[in-house]
Amino acid sequence: MPPILKTLFIILSYLCLFACNEQVLNNPYPASADKGLAVLYSSFSERPRHLDPAKSHSSNEYVFIGQIYEPPFQYHYLKRPYELELLTATQMPEIIYLDSAGQVLAEDTPAEQIAFSDYIIAIKPDIQYQPHAALARKKQGGYLYHQLTPQQLSRITQLSDFTQTGTRELTAADYVHQIKRLVHPQISSPIAELMKQYIAGLSDYALTIKDQPRTALKDFAISGVEVIDKYRYKIRIKGKYPQFIYWLAMPFFAPMPWEADAFYSQQGLIDKNITLDWQPLGTGPFMLEENNPNLQMVMLKNPNYHAAFYPHEGEPGDREKGLLDDAGKRLPFIDKAVYRLEKETIPYWNKFLQGYYDASGIASDSFDQAVQFTGDGELGLTPSMLDKGMQLQTAVTSSIFYMGFNMLDSVVGGDSERARKLRLAISIAIDYEEYISIFMNGRGVTAQGVIPPTIFGFSEGEQGINTYVYDWVGEQARRKPLQEARHLMQEAGYAEGIDASTGEALILYLDTAASGPDDRARLNWYRKQFSKLGIQLVIRATDYNRFQQKMLNGNAQIFMWGWNADYPDPENFFFLLYGANGKVEHGGGNAVNYQNNEFDRLFKQMSNMENSPERRAMVEKMQEIIRHDAPWVYGFHPKSFSLFHSWYHNLKPNLMANNKLKYQRIDPRQREQLRQQWNQPVLWPIIGLVFLMVLLVLPAVRSFQRRAKETIK
Repeated sequence: MPPILKTLFIILSYLCLFACNEQVLNNPYPASADKGLAVLYSSFSERPRHLDPAKSHSSNEYVFIGQIYEPPFQYHYLKRPYELELLTATQMPEIIYLDSAGQVLAEDTPAEQIAFSDYIIAIKPDIQYQPHAALARKKQGGYLYHQLTPQQLSRITQLSDFTQTGTRELTAADYVHQIKRLVHPQISSPIAELMKQYIAGLSDYALTIKDQPRTALKDFAISGVEVIDKYRYKIRIKGKYPQFIYWLAMPFFAPMPWEADAFYSQQGLIDKNITLDWQPLGTGPFMLEENNPNLQMVMLKNPNYHAAFYPHEGEPGDREKGLLDDAGKRLPFIDKAVYRLEKETIPYWNKFLQGYYDASGIASDSFDQAVQFTGDGELGLTPSMLDKGMQLQTAVTSSIFYMGFNMLDSVVGGDSERARKLRLAISIAIDYEEYISIFMNGRGVTAQGVIPPTIFGFSEGEQGINTYVYDWVGEQARRKPLQEARHLMQEAGYAEGIDASTGEALILYLDTAASGPDDRARLNWYRKQFSKLGIQLVIRATDYNRFQQKMLNGNAQIFMWGWNADYPDPENFFFLLYGANGKVEHGGGNAVNYQNNEFDRLFKQMSNMENSPERRAMVEKMQEIIRHDAPWVYGFHPKSFSLFHSWYHNLKPNLMANNKLKYQRIDPRQREQLRQQWNQPVLWPIIGLVFLMVLLVLPAVRSFQRRAKETIK
């Protein structure tokens, strides 16, 4: 057989083998990887900066540390409204109220008479840390890797190079150690200054240890934080602060063994980028096996994880949705979670449709492919998504995106009627309903105030509308006519956008960190909204660091920003407008530097109250004050849309919980079957091309053979 025919025959043979092979050709994962394991496949688009729970305060970081670290309390996975429950604690904290002399007060003592609140927290025994080199011990009892020699360090390039690991029991002292870490200058926790306002003795402790290494933290005590015994500790709070319980469900208050600081403080490890901020150490259901942010991050099930079980109850309808099918079963269900770097939405979307990712958000480019509106205006999946057995979940997030006016600015700020009416006119003119439709595919709800849905104090219907910006027409809120905004402009002395005092056009400045190609359309849209009132809007775009510095110095006039709830309480949103949190004067979260004495008085009173009709009435008063003053254009609450494959189970939107992964379950057999079905190679074009080549080449081969024979003769 001629060589070329042999080559074509080999190609056909390989194609036949591929057609019979169970491993699909486009599978991005190794054929032998994770066989027999329940593996979750997901992605990340930006590397986490901090995996130290004292430093981290970002949702993309909580994806990981929420599964690794365990504060004493957590949010019930299924119940709504959100409800705290035990995680490592044995009971909800015992709270003792004290006067300034340290005398115990009755539970119903008025908040203004309470000098301190003691939170006594008891934790469960027999909880073990994940296997880790920092906890490896010598036979004699000392720690194996706390004083590494140059020779030992020469063999270490990553944490997995340590040949031995160890563990130990979780103790109350570990929770106290973490609180100490919040104020160490080398750690720079984002909540350090806030917690100094609440935790007794924390400010003094920060001064005591400011020149001490992290390894010395355990040698100094905080007057307000105390280890009672092996499984109990106490935190003393200044005054009464019921919302402190929510902080105890955040990673900031997760335990940290002192051994972690001792191990990771070694300069030889720091030089190799082996740090606690890169390699966590916790008691949670998962542990970080691989941290390669240029490729992937991998978490494995913690072999030392303590007994934890799927909830037996939820809210009405959960059982019918199958959310209680795993009730009482031990957690977690997933053996491994693989997160791959995906910077582009289209490649991720295509891999999701092929079954190589288990869940996906819906980008604007893919929205029409995934979601359609029914004749009744309801959202549903398209037929192609239904054919694949997709699940769609939507939820209004506990977040707000807003446009802020710097209240220190001479034009848009201050408490004059002129500035207030200008701000209200702009609030009416910016048509956020249109914004949501154009730029978000309808995935949002216009905000009527600071508080989003699902948070205590939010009001539905006519009772909850911002009457300065909206009218109630029929059964819905409708933005006031543009003519009302123009009338406000006239009353403010800016008729048709002309400043009556100078005779010149009104020019306002919008500072933003959004400057990429995808942001241009949005920024042009904002220009058009202001131009409705004759206002010339100048965009000043900078990088995010420069933007933050401008905000800190009070140099921005108008800006766009947002806030995601740390915990489900109105205090977590109203503090963004509390005078003592002003960005310029106090470096706090009040980026608009708003100051209203009555609002501040109500804020302090409301913050010390339990949820009740009286507290709701106070929240409504506060909403009315800020609606009247309009320091923000109350933009919108985003609505999340998520798609999940049919093999992904126990999924329910939970906007507060950080540790959702342990409840979720994957059916790897069903996934593999559907991957095979959806990714069958289409080989007939290649086979046809090979046959065509044979037909074209064969006559030439025969002609060549004839000429060769004739030459020989």
